[in-house]
This record gives sequence, structure tokens and C-alpha cells, in this order.
Amino acid sequence: MKNKRNSIGAGMLLVLAAVVTFIIIYKAHQKDEILPLKARQGILANTSEWTKTKETVAKLMQKIQEKPEDPEPRVQLAQAYMQEARVTGDHQYYDMAALRLLNSVLKKDPNQFEALCFKSMVLLSQHHFSEGLEMADKAVSINSYNAFVYGLVIDGNVELGNYDEAVKNSDKMVSIRPDLSSYSRISYLREIYGDNEGAIEAMKMAVSAGFPGLEQTSWCRTQLGKLYENKGDLENAKLQYEIALSQRPDYAYAYAGEARIEKYNKNYKQAISDIKKAQSLVNDYGFYDELSELYKLNGETDKAKQTAEELIKKLSKDAETGNSDDQIGHYADKELAYAYLKTGNNDKALEHALIEYNRRPNNIDVNEALAWVNYKMGNVKDADKYISVALKTNSQNPTLLCQAGIIKSKNGDKEKGNLLIKKGISLDPYLSQELSNEMKPYLASR
Repeated sequence: MKNKRNSIGAGMLLVLAAVVTFIIIYKAHQKDEILPLKARQGILANTSEWTKTKETVAKLMQKIQEKPEDPEPRVQLAQAYMQEARVTGDHQYYDMAALRLLNSVLKKDPNQFEALCFKSMVLLSQHHFSEGLEMADKAVSINSYNAFVYGLVIDGNVELGNYDEAVKNSDKMVSIRPDLSSYSRISYLREIYGDNEGAIEAMKMAVSAGFPGLEQTSWCRTQLGKLYENKGDLENAKLQYEIALSQRPDYAYAYAGEARIEKYNKNYKQAISDIKKAQSLVNDYGFYDELSELYKLNGETDKAKQTAEELIKKLSKDAETGNSDDQIGHYADKELAYAYLKTGNNDKALEHALIEYNRRPNNIDVNEALAWVNYKMGNVKDADKYISVALKTNSQNPTLLCQAGIIKSKNGDKEKGNLLIKKGISLDPYLSQELSNEMKPYLASR
């Protein structure tokens, strides 16, 4: 009887071991599984670019099947998926798909240069800035003569608030390869340091260096439009959006730009229509934020709040999507802070602003967000501390200057506050209605 029990026990152990082995193998297979290209929807599915993308992905899939040990097609497929994320806005799916491919390459060769670069790019896209910069720095140590990798180093340093380091690397990047990518980064750095005219000049060079109609070129053109917006030049801003749409029909970010022009002109219904068009084309959560503001301006307060709440749900869901090397969550606490402000939940806004601040305390945009949340909560001393950091690069962003002016005035420094508000308004007379209302008491006292 005892032997029979032992035999049964041994048999159960064998079954259990087999089950565990199956689960391990299944999970390993799942982890190495290459996710398929998702079908595009709507207008984006009816372009020659989509046909080419499908053909490219099919060829790379075939190469991977024929030569599973060859890292090149896996890296190239990851790159194709990351570009598809840019076009469709589906970063959550395609970034995960790219990470699986890149991790499978790096598992076999931790120093594979292209895989390190693209993994850094994915991490930066998901706002894991410290990890993304670390990966980019490792890639530079392997190949310090590649312009692309310096772009990643610049991006990581900018987001972490290491602006001087970003400038140094931009010099290296442009000296190796003066092109759209390097010129656009120089433009952003000039904007950060308050040289708005220089930023426009560099972004024009980026646009000229790109091929008309390509997504990257259209992106740079819409950024040029935004730079014109920030100086109140709506005519030139609108022109950039029109050119972008003529060269790349139904480009979402050009529609979003046109929506902002309509907003400045107080054509709120048309602005809502334009931003909804953009929203139908690309899954960009920034469009929800803009739509919420437009609903409020149009007197549709319930829709405004509902849209902000929907944005909070989406951002929160993405942040919790994953916590593994193949599936990481998207950090969006700065965006959540602003979204919670729109719903009147200041406590949650402060919670998320502090989370973002603890990740990157030197970033001027993060300090601006934390300052504004504290101002809204009546913590004017704390607000002044953070807004002073936000001003450290001499940024001439009109919204930042006006917010700083309000906070300085509220803290008793009315002279400096008035100067900042006056400067912000002179740069851009089309500031948001909410900010204009906040400024009224201080403008009256000038």
C-alpha cells in the first residue's frame, strides 16, 4: 500500500513537473511571439504608404522565419512598428511589439548597437526617460560616430532637465549629420533657451531638409506652425498647417493646428470639428485635452468635464498596462495633473505632479506644472519656488511667462509679476481664456 502511495505521489510530481515545464515553454514562446501588423482604420487605410508598409512588414516577417538567428530583420521590423506607432498613435501596441523584437536581439547580443538605439527610443516614447537615456549612453559607448544615437541622448537629457548636456550633444549630432533630425532638435533647444526666432530658423531648415509629405517632415512643419502660434503670428501658423495638409492629406496634427487657429478666432464649433477630425485619425491623448478646453469655451461644460474624465481613464490605464521588460506602462503624470485640474480635483493633480517631479525635478515643464497646481491650491510660496526653476532657461513661452507673472504677483512681487505678464501678452495676444481670466486682477492693478 505504501509503495502504491509512493508511486501515485511520484506520478503526480511528474505530471506537475510536466505542467510547469509546459507553462514555462508556453510563456517563453509567448514572449518571443512576433505581434502582427494591425489593420489601419478609416482614411489611413487608403494610402499608398499603408500598402508599402504592409509589403515591408510581410518581407521582414518572411526573413525572420527563414533566418530566425539573424538580428537585422528583427531590428528592422521593430523600426517599422515604431514608425507605425507614430502614424496611427497606437504606441501602446506597437511599442510593446517593438520591445519584444529588440529584447530578443539583445538577449543574444547585449551590445547590438541598432537594438540598443531603438530600445532607447521606445523607452523615451513611453516617458521612461532615465532608462531611455541610460540605454542611449550605452549605445554611444559602442559607436560614438552615429548621429542618430546623439538625438536620443539629446531627448533624454532634455526631458530630465539636463539642458547644457543636451546642447553639447546637439553640437556633436549636427556636426556628424546636419539633417531634419538634428535641425529639429536644435530648434527645440533654442526655444527652451528663449531664442524663438532662432528656433523658427532651425525648424525651417529641418522642413527644407525633409522630403515633402513624409510623416517626419509634416511633423516638423506643424511644429513650425506652433512656433508661429507662440509669437501670435496666426497667418504664418495657418499657412504651415495648410501646406502640411496639401503635402500629406488628412494629417492629424495639421488639423489640430487648424483647430487652434479657429479657437484663437473664437470659432469654437469649427475648432471642435477640426480637433475631432484629428482625433479620428490618430490616437493622441493630447487631442482629448484640447477638445475638453474647446467644449468649455463653447459653453458645453458637461462635455468638457466628461472629456477630461475620459482622458484621465485612458492615461491611467496606459500607465498600468505592464510592468515587464516587454510591456512597460506609459508615464503620464504631468498630463494627468493638468487633466485633474480640469475636473477640479486639485488633490489628485498635486499627487501626480509630485510623482512626475520626483522622476525629473530639473525639467522646466514639470516645474511649471507643479507650480501651477500649487497656485490653484493656494500654496503660493511653493508655487513661487517651482516657477522660479521653470524660468531658469529664460524660456519665452507666453503661457509660462504669464503664469509666472500671476504667481509672482500673488506672492507680493507685483512689479516683477506685471513685467512677466506684460511680456507674455506682447509675445502672444491669443492666450487661453482661462489664463486671461486669471490675469485680470493683476492687469487691473498695473
